[in-house]
Amino acid sequence: MRILGIDPGLTRCGIGIIDVDSRRSARLVHVGVVRGKPGMATHFRLKQIADGIRDAIATYSPELVAIERVFVQDNLQSVTTTMMVMGVAMAETGRANLPMAVHTPSEVKAAVTGNGKAQKPQVQAMVQRILGLDAPPKPADAADALAIAICQAWRGSGLLGSGSDEDFSVSLSGKVTSRRELTPAQQQWAAAQAKTRRTGAVDPRRRQAKQSK
Repeated sequence: MRILGIDPGLTRCGIGIIDVDSRRSARLVHVGVVRGKPGMATHFRLKQIADGIRDAIATYSPELVAIERVFVQDNLQSVTTTMMVMGVAMAETGRANLPMAVHTPSEVKAAVTGNGKAQKPQVQAMVQRILGLDAPPKPADAADALAIAICQAWRGSGLLGSGSDEDFSVSLSGKVTSRRELTPAQQQWAAAQAKTRRTGAVDPRRRQAKQSK
């Protein structure tokens, strides 16, 4: 399955796209940032970001979008503008008729590094290792977007909407239900999600290491 991860930001909105197979092995497809030009009115900057997200969806055809949830912090202005970008990303996902998942920063860090309080360099290093890259992806917004996509790939949770709103849903017991015929990639993804729900989300490399002992 192809997953688009989005790290919302008004100046730099991270875009990371990965392919994930049924074994949860991830491969880099695209990484970059969409920039809202400083000095322009906010609504024009939001349009630039919306256009960039729409172009990424049209170019790379993801089957699912994962977005980092905005968290409350001291800088209210930053939270407000980030929430605006999150809304734009959600709208473009809806326009493309794609399922969407949302994860908190701590969920993403825990999924990728095993530590929900990991610092950005740790996240970048693990993203590099997981995707087999020669160097950590930069800027940090781009690495965060890839981490969000990886989090969704490995955890398979956070989908918004009820089962009737999505192509398919997977219960906590691993039962798969769908409202329309699934594509081969979605069938593989649903099966992988079901297996994870039954065994618990674990870094697939760690699971393999345990099995080899």
